[in-house]
Amino acid sequence: MTAKSTRPNIVYFFVDDMGYGDASCLNPDGKIQTPNIDRLAREGMVFTDGHSSSAVCSPSRYSVLTGRYNWRSTLQKGIVGLYGPPLIPTDRLTVPAFLGQHGYHTACIGKWHLGQGWDFELNEKDFHPRSNYGPIPTEPDADQQASPDQQQRWREAFSKSITGGPTQRGFDYYFGVDVPNWPPYCFIENNRTVGIPSEFLPSRLVGNNLASFSGPAMPYWHFEQLLPTWAKKADHYICQRAAADEPFFLYLPMTSPHTPLSVNKPWIGKSGLNNLYADLMLETDDVFGRILASLDKHGVADDTLVIFASDNGCAHYIGVSEDGRGSYEKAMEPQGHHPSGPYRGYKSDVWDGGHRIPCLARWPSVIEPGTECGQLVCLSDLMATCAEIVSDTLPDNAGEDSVSMLPLLCQDGPSGRKNLVHHSISGKFAIRDGRWKLVLCPGSGGWTYNDAEAAKADMPLVQLYDMKDDPGERRNLQAENPDKVRDLLALLRRQVADGRSTPGLPQENDVSVDIWKLDTMPGVAPRIMDDY
Repeated sequence: MTAKSTRPNIVYFFVDDMGYGDASCLNPDGKIQTPNIDRLAREGMVFTDGHSSSAVCSPSRYSVLTGRYNWRSTLQKGIVGLYGPPLIPTDRLTVPAFLGQHGYHTACIGKWHLGQGWDFELNEKDFHPRSNYGPIPTEPDADQQASPDQQQRWREAFSKSITGGPTQRGFDYYFGVDVPNWPPYCFIENNRTVGIPSEFLPSRLVGNNLASFSGPAMPYWHFEQLLPTWAKKADHYICQRAAADEPFFLYLPMTSPHTPLSVNKPWIGKSGLNNLYADLMLETDDVFGRILASLDKHGVADDTLVIFASDNGCAHYIGVSEDGRGSYEKAMEPQGHHPSGPYRGYKSDVWDGGHRIPCLARWPSVIEPGTECGQLVCLSDLMATCAEIVSDTLPDNAGEDSVSMLPLLCQDGPSGRKNLVHHSISGKFAIRDGRWKLVLCPGSGGWTYNDAEAAKADMPLVQLYDMKDDPGERRNLQAENPDKVRDLLALLRRQVADGRSTPGLPQENDVSVDIWKLDTMPGVAPRIMDDY
């Protein structure tokens, strides 16, 4: 038997900001129909208790590729900023690097957002226009002509090799963008931009759920090209690798249905919800269908483990107000569609709506079609799953928070995962252990219900929920169960101190980890110290 016949190809289709309730197979009462995701559910396994490690983007991507909780890294809250440094250190083992050691060819096609290693000063207005993600130099007029001096600085900057992107973190091949709604507005292949940006992104593409701000762009840049490009590049890669002897790992981090909400013409209005997010969700599902069709066409579908997942929940401004400025009637909830399904909260929140995600898998020779798994799984579990697939053991300093899903995929027994740590955009913690969930803040930990406001309203400083009886997290049981609060708090503290949540030698976190983040709740430190 060849290596290819004994080890599956792995395709990881990773969407951006899709809520649990946006897949019709998970939300029968929803208004968005996702036939290709539903196909995967029929042909494989649906995980109904699957979670991202964080309620926002970069941290979850870190956990997928390292098998480690994001809050053990230097990023304690928020996301990697504009032109930010690489979040994954060079000595950190990644999934593609590990699989490469076992004969896999590896590729990343799509959005990176883990830092590229750009080689220029971040405080220059030519590269870092006004934003809420960093220093605030004067922003150029979005429609102004780039001056000869600016164009020269761009030529100098973007002609250099990128030092910290995917091909420096284990991938053999990369084609994608850093962050689709941030500059530079260009494609990146391996460690170089495809062309040199030479103009500012036009103002018609800035705001209104498109680009966050202007910046260096390629001529005629437009966001509608992104999804078709990912599909074509993926098909080409699958075609190439199907003819090769070694197995492949294809990581497909989509730029959608996250902003920019740029929808190609066949999909505009197709959802019937007067909502571009819903239309973009349909187009995203179609791209996934094209990936499945590519596997079929090139004869590798039966030898491929396909995983579909989202990096976090849907953004609240999509569910409640389409543009974040009050267009409530165009939002999803008023039209009867709940992107978070039955769960509370949205992207950014430590409540389950922020991180309970659609998670499905298909592996024809292993997974029984049409199966459902209610056990706890996390995006960080990919690393350990790959290790068990190739019959290897991870070193102690890799995959510290990764638990193999292979027993669940094979239906051989329960998962080794008994608990899971959740993390919000502001760095607030929660821990789930069996049916119980402890939340270490008085609000959502994110945008839905500001913790400072919740503290001012004298809400309890912690929340305890029975997720079996109350999956919507509406009845706070902390007052009635002080022993359970103490037990879960002790479990969290132990996992922080050990530098890992799985068996193995203790490890160091990259920085000191504060589980309370009191800076987001002014004036409550004495109450925390007195009670906990």
